[in-house]
Amino acid sequence: MTQPSGVFIQSTQTDPVVRAGAVIRTEYERLHALLTPLVEPQPTAGAGDGEGSGTGDAEGAPDRATTATTASPASASASVTTTATTGVVGEIRRHLRASAETLHAAAAHAPESRLLVSALRIARSALDRHVDALDAAGDSASATAAAQRVEAVLSVHRAVEEDVLLPALAALPGGVLPPLVADYGTLLRGGSLDTSAVIDVRPVPREQRHPLVFARYARLAPGGTFTLVNSHDPKPLHKQFEAAHPGAYTWDYVERGPAKWQIRIGRPNHRPCT
Repeated sequence: MTQPSGVFIQSTQTDPVVRAGAVIRTEYERLHALLTPLVEPQPTAGAGDGEGSGTGDAEGAPDRATTATTASPASASASVTTTATTGVVGEIRRHLRASAETLHAAAAHAPESRLLVSALRIARSALDRHVDALDAAGDSASATAAAQRVEAVLSVHRAVEEDVLLPALAALPGGVLPPLVADYGTLLRGGSLDTSAVIDVRPVPREQRHPLVFARYARLAPGGTFTLVNSHDPKPLHKQFEAAHPGAYTWDYVERGPAKWQIRIGRPNHRPCT
């Protein structure tokens, strides 16, 4: 008996979870590379050897260059630490914001993954504290300790996002995972997401329409709305919304054809009972 086709598809680069996992993995590996010099600091060049130790010239006068170099080791250490941590702190915060506004936001309002996102947010709070400590580190020892804690929590985040969150998002109706990952990449590159009040899907290829609408819905704040414009009544999309977000969306017809349909889709302020 042959294996189910789904098992085969998941082993290829055409599977959305595999492709999304590759994007997430690449970003975490990049953050790990940035953290490595802080987690595993290298010894200062020339420290502890006998050369260039400032023994002075023949008359016993100290070496002026050496004196200038070693005059304030504490301030030199603080300067190096600040330079090393500023970049990695900014990149980690960019990654956390991108994840929260795309992958986590979409999963937070689906019954199947709401508790998972709650757990991720608890871990995120701890991670934020460690990142703040890394940002405030005034010496290499403090920076190393904070960086080690950051890396440990990031490793947990990576495992949960890859192994649990991405498959949960892929299981939601509407094929939402690919556009969410694209939005994640946009934020990582410093871009901004589309928050248009109107989405006209008529010129959009048919297979991209539902994912586009679901991704836009994921970015809605409670009480927010957008208007979908289509050439027909999108009943299949309505059914998918009901399956993915029961009681957590609004669907109001603004125009009912015959050539043009407009539906205002929103996220209510209240959380549905489960």
